[in-house]
Amino acid sequence: MRSLAFLLLTAAVMAVLILLLRWTYGGGASLVERRPRTGRPDEYGLLVAVAAPPDAEQARMLAARLDAAGLRHTLVRTAEGPRLMVWPADAEAARALLRRG
Repeated sequence: MRSLAFLLLTAAVMAVLILLLRWTYGGGASLVERRPRTGRPDEYGLLVAVAAPPDAEQARMLAARLDAAGLRHTLVRTAEGPRLMVWPADAEAARALLRRG
């Protein structure tokens, strides 16, 4: 009788652990990455838009200029077109560099 109680207790503990692990790591999330959502230029957290190029090619050229100057940047596709984003501390330097042409 004692070994049956031990076996049932062990099975119950294992079942609880299995359920907890499935709940913790399951989440129902897909393994396939979602498509990025295109947002407004003000929806990118702390990043500040420093340029609004008319097309993707111009945006890549401006990004290359920031790269050459050593300024960290992000090129994003927003609902209003491409934007070049930088951290607020680098915004003035980036704008000055892009104005110089």
